[in-house]
Amino acid sequence: MIFAYKGLSKDGKKVKASLEALDLQEAKAKLRSQGVIYSYLKEQKPIFQKNIFIKELPAKKLGIISRNLSIYLKSGVSSIVYAIKLEKQQHNEDKKITTFFDSIENSLSEGKSFFQALEHQSIYALPSFYKQSIKVAEEAGALGIVLKEMSIFLKNQEMIKGKVSSAMAYPLFIVMISFFMVGFMLSVVVPKITAMFDQLGQELPKITKFVIALGDIVNENWVVMLFSFFIFIFSFSYMYKSVEKFTTMIDAFVLKLPLFGKIIETSELAKFSYIVSVLINSGVTFVQAVKLSSNTIKNKVISKVFSNASDELVKGKKLSNALSKQNFKIDKSFIQAIALGEETSQMKDILQNLSELYSEENNDKINVMLSLLEPILILLVGAIIGVIITAMLLPIFSMNLNL
Repeated sequence: MIFAYKGLSKDGKKVKASLEALDLQEAKAKLRSQGVIYSYLKEQKPIFQKNIFIKELPAKKLGIISRNLSIYLKSGVSSIVYAIKLEKQQHNEDKKITTFFDSIENSLSEGKSFFQALEHQSIYALPSFYKQSIKVAEEAGALGIVLKEMSIFLKNQEMIKGKVSSAMAYPLFIVMISFFMVGFMLSVVVPKITAMFDQLGQELPKITKFVIALGDIVNENWVVMLFSFFIFIFSFSYMYKSVEKFTTMIDAFVLKLPLFGKIIETSELAKFSYIVSVLINSGVTFVQAVKLSSNTIKNKVISKVFSNASDELVKGKKLSNALSKQNFKIDKSFIQAIALGEETSQMKDILQNLSELYSEENNDKINVMLSLLEPILILLVGAIIGVIITAMLLPIFSMNLNL
């Protein structure tokens, strides 16, 4: 949080500035330590959420940092403070990362936990599931183990992301080229042919009239359309990150999409299974592991399912029964596997196997989606350009027939 304040410094001079603190009490304590006698102190609530503008720490770099910190802690380094200092020396050439570590160091020196230090810093945005896992690990005294598991998880996620990015490169290239081709045809080619038709005074087919009208709209309003597009993207991004109801609505819609919705669901189930198994292996109770792992799920609909189920789990009910009674029905195979784990008391192994199974299943589905995407895009682009060309050629053919 950012707090604005006015007052007198220890030198007796008037000061008007702002400072960063977790809450009002911490802000007051910081001003007292600086010798500032304040007359005004109030939280500054930003118009826009800071996370929209803060760059996320790349998963690859976060994975490397997590792996190194884990090695330091397992090698006998007495505390996370010294591990952070050692890791900071490996990134001297990167000023932003150095500032990131300085912020964490300062928070740790003030007596905060590693989780609080990560929450407090505003240099990089970090994944919610990562911070929650760190919080649980500190409470369970298994920070080194969880950091290692997080590095493995992030590495695997980065590999999948890289695979998808490389596979999407050609389809995206096709989309970009086709977008400019269609825009060029509608804004340059179509108006020139339209002028020729106007001179001839010939009755035009409906499809030709439609394409000409579309070309006129693009030609006259392309600046407004481009500006509106960027406004829409920005507004959508802001609302998705800020308005919970809107986020839930979009997440629910995404889950209903063919193939893509199933990929999202299996991805979340794989992540949930992996993190719960890691926490159980670190000594966290199953009830607490489920509760905390539900916070790591990005999709709000699925997160709510596990959050509600974890509340039932606290009351003594089985997780499999609680999941089966939720409004959103998750994969039956997952619920059956959980029920088997509850009966055999092998929940950790079951969850680990589920994580591997869903990760492999997700990879297969992503491969199918990417293999279908390229020909679909080519057909779509070909159809659009074909319609424009046909609309322009029809009047010319009819002119030749009349002659």
